[in-house]
Amino acid sequence: MSYRYSANSRVRIQASAEALFDYLDDHRRLAGHMSEPSVMMLGGRMSYEFDRSEGRQIGGRIRMTGTFLGMRLYLEVTTVERRPPVRKVWETTNRPLLLVIGSYRMGFEIEARQEGSDLRVFIDYDLPATLIGRLIGSFLGPMYARWCVDRIASDAAIRFQTAGL
Repeated sequence: MSYRYSANSRVRIQASAEALFDYLDDHRRLAGHMSEPSVMMLGGRMSYEFDRSEGRQIGGRIRMTGTFLGMRLYLEVTTVERRPPVRKVWETTNRPLLLVIGSYRMGFEIEARQEGSDLRVFIDYDLPATLIGRLIGSFLGPMYARWCVDRIASDAAIRFQTAGL
């Protein structure tokens, strides 16, 4: 599936590709920025429900529910690619009930370096299907997508004490 919009973030991590992949392969850590109230979530937060694989194998599913500005949010993602310690990709499997982005494909790529690893976090997405979602998403979607990929990259950077790339 192709998506109309995208954002990505890159950072050099002072960790092996294996250690970095292991850290990011845990969706609880990966999406920690969504599970706590924040300015970007306007006080909202998401809760997670995992299948047995916890999204750590192809076909693994994760359900997310939450609120944003008092509205109910829901989505389900499936791991569609997983190649330790190089790449992992997941995408929405249904029409998500989100406010600023719609269906999406998200993931990360790791390139081992002599000293550490280069991390690229990406999201490819469409606007929400509803008229109001498309209107809001056209303004806030790019900012929100950038925030998501930057937060994942910066959280990994903080975890491993890194320098920018």
